[in-house]
Amino acid sequence: MAVLDSPDPEPPPRGFLRTPHPVGLAWALLFFVWSMMPSLLPRVWYLQGVATGLSMITGYAIGVLIAWVIRRCGVEPEWSARTKRIGWWTLAAAAAILVPLFLALGSWWQQIIRDLVGVARAERSYYLLVLLIAVVVALLLLAAGRGIRAATAALTRLGGRWLPAPVARLGAVVLVLVLLVVLLNGALYRGLLGVAEQSAEAADHGTAEGVEQPQVPERSGSPASAEPWDSLGAEGRTFVAGGPSAERIAEVTGVPARTPIRVYAGRESADTVAGIADRVVAELERTDAFDRRVLAVVTTTGRGWVNANVASSFEYVAGGDTAIAAMQYSFLPSALSFVADRETPQVAGRALFEAVYKVWAARPEERRPKLVVFGESLGSYGGQAAFASGPDLVARTDGALLVGTPNFAEPWGRITADRDPGSPERLPVVDDGEHIRFASRPEDTELAAPWEFPRLVFWQHAGDPITWWSFDLAWHRPDWLREPLGPDVDPGMRWIPMVTFWQVTMDMVFSADVPAGFGHTYGPEAAQLWAKILNPPGWDAAATQRVENALRGG
Repeated sequence: MAVLDSPDPEPPPRGFLRTPHPVGLAWALLFFVWSMMPSLLPRVWYLQGVATGLSMITGYAIGVLIAWVIRRCGVEPEWSARTKRIGWWTLAAAAAILVPLFLALGSWWQQIIRDLVGVARAERSYYLLVLLIAVVVALLLLAAGRGIRAATAALTRLGGRWLPAPVARLGAVVLVLVLLVVLLNGALYRGLLGVAEQSAEAADHGTAEGVEQPQVPERSGSPASAEPWDSLGAEGRTFVAGGPSAERIAEVTGVPARTPIRVYAGRESADTVAGIADRVVAELERTDAFDRRVLAVVTTTGRGWVNANVASSFEYVAGGDTAIAAMQYSFLPSALSFVADRETPQVAGRALFEAVYKVWAARPEERRPKLVVFGESLGSYGGQAAFASGPDLVARTDGALLVGTPNFAEPWGRITADRDPGSPERLPVVDDGEHIRFASRPEDTELAAPWEFPRLVFWQHAGDPITWWSFDLAWHRPDWLREPLGPDVDPGMRWIPMVTFWQVTMDMVFSADVPAGFGHTYGPEAAQLWAKILNPPGWDAAATQRVENALRGG
C-alpha cells in the first residue's frame, strides 16, 4: 500500500493526499471492468462488491507504481492545463460508459453461472450497490495505504535529523514493516484468533437439533463407550448419532448387513493430539473394529466435521461390515483453520493414521481388515500428511477417497504436477491410472487402462474454489485456466492478473452453498466412487442407484 500515489518519502505537496492519481484511476477503471467477468461460482452482490473493491485498489496501486517508475526513468512530461482537462474529461466519460455497462454485464454473467450450477436467479437490481461497496472498500484501503506512506515519510524526516537520508529512509521502511507485522501477525492476529477459538469452544458444547445419544455399543458416546457423549463436541455427536442402521442397509442393498461402527474422540478427551488418537484406537479395540471387513481412517475438518454422504455411502456399499475412526483436533471452524492453522490438521492426520496403522499392521495379514482413508477439504489435506507420496498412499492403504483437496495439500500437489503428459490439471492421469485416479464426476474414473487394486480417488469439481485457490493465481495463469474448462465452469471465465485471485477468494466464502455436484458440495455421488474403490462382490449399478436414492431421502 505504501506505493499508493507515490513512494517518495519527501513531504507531498499541499493537497496531494486529497487528489487521486489519474493513471491510478485509469487502471482502477480497467480492473473494475475485469472484476465483473465470470468466475467459478455465482456470488452474492455484496461479495462481488468486495471483490471489485479489492481489484480496483490493486489496479490503482499498479497504475501509480507504473507512473512512479516512468518518473524515476527521467520521463516527466509537462502537460498543459488544457491537456489535463481533456485527460480528466476523457477518463470521466470512459467511466460513465464502462461502469454502468459492466455492472449490467456482470449481473447478466452471474445469472448464467447461477443457471449453470442450478441456483435460483438473483435480483439484478442489487448490482447497483456493487459500485457503492466497491468504492467504499477501495477508499478505505487507499486511506490505509496513504496512512502507511505518511507514517514512513514522517519517520524518514525524523531520522534524517541524525542519519544520512538513505539510511533514514531504509530505517523508516523497516520500522513500519516490523510494526505492521507485529500488529497484524502478533497482537491483533492472536487476539482475534483467541476470541474466535473461545467462541467456537462455547458453541461446541451444543448439539444439533434431532441428534440423540446412540444406544448401540458400536458407537462412541453410547452407554458402553469410554468416550462420554458430552465430550465428543457438536460435530462428533452428530457423526456418531448418524448413519444407516443394519436394518436400513439391508433394506436398501437387499443383502444382510451389520451395524456399522463409528468411533470418535473429542478435543476435550486428551491434552494432546496424539492422546486423542490413542483414545480413538482404544474405541476401535473396544468395538472389535479390527475384525470388520473394512476400516476407514478419517481426518475431519476444523472442529470435527465428517461428510455424511461420504461416510454413509461407504457403509452402505460395504454392507455395514465397517468401522470409521475419526477425531476432533480443533475448536475452530474450517474457514478459520484454513487461514490461521494449517499445521494442526496435518499433525492430527499423521497421529490418527499412524496410531491405527500400528495396531492394524501388528495383526496377522489374514486377519486384517481392508484399510482405507477418506477426508474432505482440510480433512483431505490433513489426512495426506501421513503419506510421503502417491506410491506411499498406494503401499499403505487398500483404497482412498480424498475429496475437495485444497491447492496447498501434499502429496496432491506433486501428484498433479507429475501427471502424464497431455492430461489436464483439473483431471490428471497418473501412471495411466494404474492406482490413482481423479474425478469431477464418477464417470471420470473410467479410463482405457485397467484399474488395479488398491484404488485411490481424488474427487474434485472443476468449479471448486477450495481446490483451485492459491496465491499464485495473483500473478500466474494456472494450467486449469489454460486448458479447456470443466463442464461446470462458465466458458467465459478468463485468467486476469490479480483480479482472478480476488474473484476466486470471494468464491470460497459460499462455495458449499450450491447444489451437490458443484463447487465445494460433494453429495450422494460418493456411492458410485466407493463402489468402484471397494468393488464388493455381487454389486451392480442398480444397487448404487438405490444407495444414492437413500442418501437423497428416497
